[in-house]
Amino acid sequence: MCVCVCDGALMRKAIHSSTRVSQADGPMTQLSANCSRGWSCHVQVTHHHLCCTEYECNSPPYEQDMRTNDLADGLQVQQEAHRCKLYKWRWVMLLIFVLYSMSNAMQWIQYSIISNIVTRFYGVDSVAVNWTSMIYMITYVPLIFPASWFLDKMGLRVSAILGALGTACGSWIKVASASPHMFTVAFVGQTLVAVSQVFILSVPPRLAAVWFGPNEVSSACSIGVFGNQLGIAIGFLLPPMMVKNHDNLDDIAHDLSLMYYSVAGFTTALLVLIVLLFKAEPPMPPSPAQVEQRANDDTNFVSSLKRLITNKDYIFLLMSYGLNVGVFYAISTLLNQVLLVYFPDGEEDAGRIGLVMMLAGMLGSVLSGIVLDMTHKFKETTLALYVFSLLGMVVFTFTLDTGKIAVVYFTGTLLGFFMTGYLPVGFELAAELTYPEPEGTSAGILNAAAQVFGIALTSGYSWLLEVTTHMWANGAMCFALALGNILTLVIKSDLRRQAAQGPQVTIIQ
Repeated sequence: MCVCVCDGALMRKAIHSSTRVSQADGPMTQLSANCSRGWSCHVQVTHHHLCCTEYECNSPPYEQDMRTNDLADGLQVQQEAHRCKLYKWRWVMLLIFVLYSMSNAMQWIQYSIISNIVTRFYGVDSVAVNWTSMIYMITYVPLIFPASWFLDKMGLRVSAILGALGTACGSWIKVASASPHMFTVAFVGQTLVAVSQVFILSVPPRLAAVWFGPNEVSSACSIGVFGNQLGIAIGFLLPPMMVKNHDNLDDIAHDLSLMYYSVAGFTTALLVLIVLLFKAEPPMPPSPAQVEQRANDDTNFVSSLKRLITNKDYIFLLMSYGLNVGVFYAISTLLNQVLLVYFPDGEEDAGRIGLVMMLAGMLGSVLSGIVLDMTHKFKETTLALYVFSLLGMVVFTFTLDTGKIAVVYFTGTLLGFFMTGYLPVGFELAAELTYPEPEGTSAGILNAAAQVFGIALTSGYSWLLEVTTHMWANGAMCFALALGNILTLVIKSDLRRQAAQGPQVTIIQ
């Protein structure tokens, strides 16, 4: 059994730059070079397997004694570090994260989807209720940069514990707000939950890359995003079911209290689960790309940011992703207000349509991840989803006034499938365009752009709904998606992570 102990750059050089010679056991490449770890290595490449056949200490004299004395142990450590192995525990990690992400996301739309009830109970206007949703976007933008640094330096486990702790604490604060004139307390709790999402939204591509193999990383990312979508779906469904528009405010207070206690209990149970079971990373990396990324895990965060913001294709993706997700945020936040114009008693329908949108989006996300793992057509899949998102928005715009609620359910399904299905695909395309930068950083900035566009488009959509007709307001959303399609079209398909995977670095047994 043997495995190459050299770094990824040397291995790719061995594959792509050396001269092939004919041997009895098939084509073989030989190379001698110094790897970044100070060893002079004679590398053989037979078929797609790499083996270091000889090792020499190439360190300065004052380091040679230490390296020579520990030669055998050092080689074993190097070998262990460069094996690629998949652990069954990765699915437990993914399941815990899905539940954790769900517990936070289900509170995003908690107030907006019953806006008419909340305004009457707390004695506030609809703008204040809209801010309970927009606070998720506003807090994310300034906090994502320190949160991304924290995720890169402290790892998945510590970040997950902090996020779960903040979500649980915010949920318990809201328990104290189940009475009129306590909207400020409710908003404080909502703000703490919103702040906690900075430790969640950037995690799916990072978790997928750290725990899953190259042929399942996109599917794992899509399932991770699935948790956020499931939470939003529950946020659309449960508040209209649990909180009824009673004439008596005491009855509304009872319903709100039940909802608050249910959420707080669930988030607390998840916090305990994360503390007990959630791990930072597997003992051995799952893919060659992750091998190389671990070897370069001392990357400076500021330097990484500079490389990201000077990557032209990533900037195009940043804007197009922001436009798509921003339109989705705007439609989701104001769905109750839009629907009540055409269907005056449609509070529960608004919740159900939101639920249908998210369920369709979950299906779209998972299918998109499977398609990416099967085809590796990242730009093509992204563009296809974007085009159909635009078409779905056009259909939604021109069918709202038909007077048939079933039509709105259908168009909501289209919007959800393509717009929400786009989310994990955007994450994965960003990881490809920016490799070897940390996935959490590229995804974090992508989400920050989505929040900025979400604030702007939600505010603009709300203003247009007040001063113009719904047709013009929805038309503006269609224009934003058309612009996003153009930006997506000009992105070059530079799949750096796929290139880094190269031939599989495997253990010969």
